[in-house]
Order: sequence, then C-alpha cells, then structure tokens
Amino acid sequence: MRRVRSEGPQRVTVRGRDEVVIVAAEEYNRLKGDRTGEALVAAMQASPHRNIELEPDRVRLPVRGVEL
Repeated sequence: MRRVRSEGPQRVTVRGRDEVVIVAAEEYNRLKGDRTGEALVAAMQASPHRNIELEPDRVRLPVRGVEL
C-alpha cells in the first residue's frame, strides 16, 4: 500500500496473470465518478443539442376484447 502512495497503482498477479490493481482511495473515488447525477445533468444542460425533442411518437395499438 505504501508503494501505491509513492509510485501509483500497483498490479497484483495470480499465476502470472493480472487479477487486480490497487489504487489510492482518492484515485478510486475520482475514477468512480459522481453518483448523484449532477455531472450528467450538467453535461445535458451544456449540450448544444439540448432542444431536441425526446418524446417518442406514440402508436395506438388496437384493443381486443377480453372475457373475464
């Protein structure tokens, strides 16, 4: 764990194959991103395409009678 702080992410291998990478908690949180949705809302509001109509066209399907 000390090497993670001084040298960066550390690979852990099992039988010569990479299995996991250990990173500092701050780096993990940065990579994981904001789970509140604020970043997504901000990106959508900043989009030059924000005025595109997202409401899908509705197709009325025939209704069939059902005996109960």
